[in-house]
Amino acid sequence: MSPTLAYRWRWAALAALLAAEAMNLLDATIVQVAAPVIHADLVGPASDIQWFGAAYTLPFAVLLITGGRLGDIAGRARVFRAGVAGFVIASLACALSGSAGMLIAARAVQGAAAALIIPQTLGLIRAMFDGAELPRALGSIGPVMGLSAVCGPVLGGFLTHADLLGSSWRSVFLVNVPLGLAILALAPLLREDRAAHRPRLDLPGTALATFGMGLLVYPLIEGDAAGWPAWTWLAFIGGVAVLAVFWLQQRGRTRRGRTSLVEPSLFGNRGFPAALVSSMLFFAVMNGLMLTVVLQAQLTRHDDVLTSGLTLLPWSCGMAVSSWLSGAHLFPRFGAKLMLGGLAALLAGTLLLIASYTAEPGHPWSAGLALALGGFGLGMFTTPFFATALERVRPHETGSAAGLLNAVQQLGGTLGIALLGTLFLRTGAAPVALWAAAALLIANGFAAAFMINATARAR
Repeated sequence: MSPTLAYRWRWAALAALLAAEAMNLLDATIVQVAAPVIHADLVGPASDIQWFGAAYTLPFAVLLITGGRLGDIAGRARVFRAGVAGFVIASLACALSGSAGMLIAARAVQGAAAALIIPQTLGLIRAMFDGAELPRALGSIGPVMGLSAVCGPVLGGFLTHADLLGSSWRSVFLVNVPLGLAILALAPLLREDRAAHRPRLDLPGTALATFGMGLLVYPLIEGDAAGWPAWTWLAFIGGVAVLAVFWLQQRGRTRRGRTSLVEPSLFGNRGFPAALVSSMLFFAVMNGLMLTVVLQAQLTRHDDVLTSGLTLLPWSCGMAVSSWLSGAHLFPRFGAKLMLGGLAALLAGTLLLIASYTAEPGHPWSAGLALALGGFGLGMFTTPFFATALERVRPHETGSAAGLLNAVQQLGGTLGIALLGTLFLRTGAAPVALWAAAALLIANGFAAAFMINATARAR
């Protein structure tokens, strides 16, 4: 396809990219709502509920930067198509799984496929748009992600509850098949793009990061059910040791002038490490809190899956409204300090939710208000966060910084599911998990304040 023709169909090609972004976010939120129903059908240990989410986010997190590098080397449109095709096949495998182990394995493949898709989006948009159209195209990502966040829990509850053709929870994976095929039908309209100077893959670094994070996450999910034997603590220590080796390996590759997964010079900017800590804590709370609300609805109140999906609607709507309001009005006026207001709103929503779940009898209206307030804080934080975190990053560090932030975001989500999910399943009490979320938010407040001050001093 000629460049002229590809540019002519740029808006249709953009639709394919946005649909792929939406498919990724929908898949994560849909499965969180359906997870207890899946567990009831496939049986197995309670920790499988956490693995249905963590098996996706962990490979997604550690392979994001490698996925971006593959796009630089082989062509972003080609890698994008391969990722979508892999995602469709993995989704079909998820729907056909006859055991929890098969489903968890297929979810891991889904996460790896998503790591090929998502890093290509920004580069492909830049290859097809320029001038005044470029910010319009980039700006379309936010509303699509907001809409996906609103629709995901409701769609997950509806599909599972509807039991279409006796498919029950399997329809939450089957919905990816027609969506993925539609994306592949539009994908030939994408203009191919690759880096002018192709980097090399850092396969040893990828292996070390994957193994180290796996050693940290696995005992978090399985340790409680096993009674925290010695191997869980050895796994933690081993994970830290492997990640230390990973850091030394990254510094060594940089000194030798070879491509590394992480650009060590990023850590000379004192605000960037704080941004990584803040991102990890924030998304740990976000994903862990959503799982806690769903478990509370289905396992404690014994709501059906549709009702539990609707329970998250105030959360998603609050986030959508706040994202628009923050981007259009609040961030231009208050700047990076808006992040602290977002954390305060999310903390207030979490405390109100604790009060609602503790009350006898519970007050559903107060839980809805708490979730709406928490979702509003979510949008207030995320709108200024990425702009502030990347403000002092130099041009040659941008790719590594963006990939690292996205990877830490997914890793934080995995840890949040493991930590808050374990606390809920061990105690059977949502307030226990929510108090842990509140503590993480307070710690995040210190990290965010440090990032804001460091960025202001550098400016």
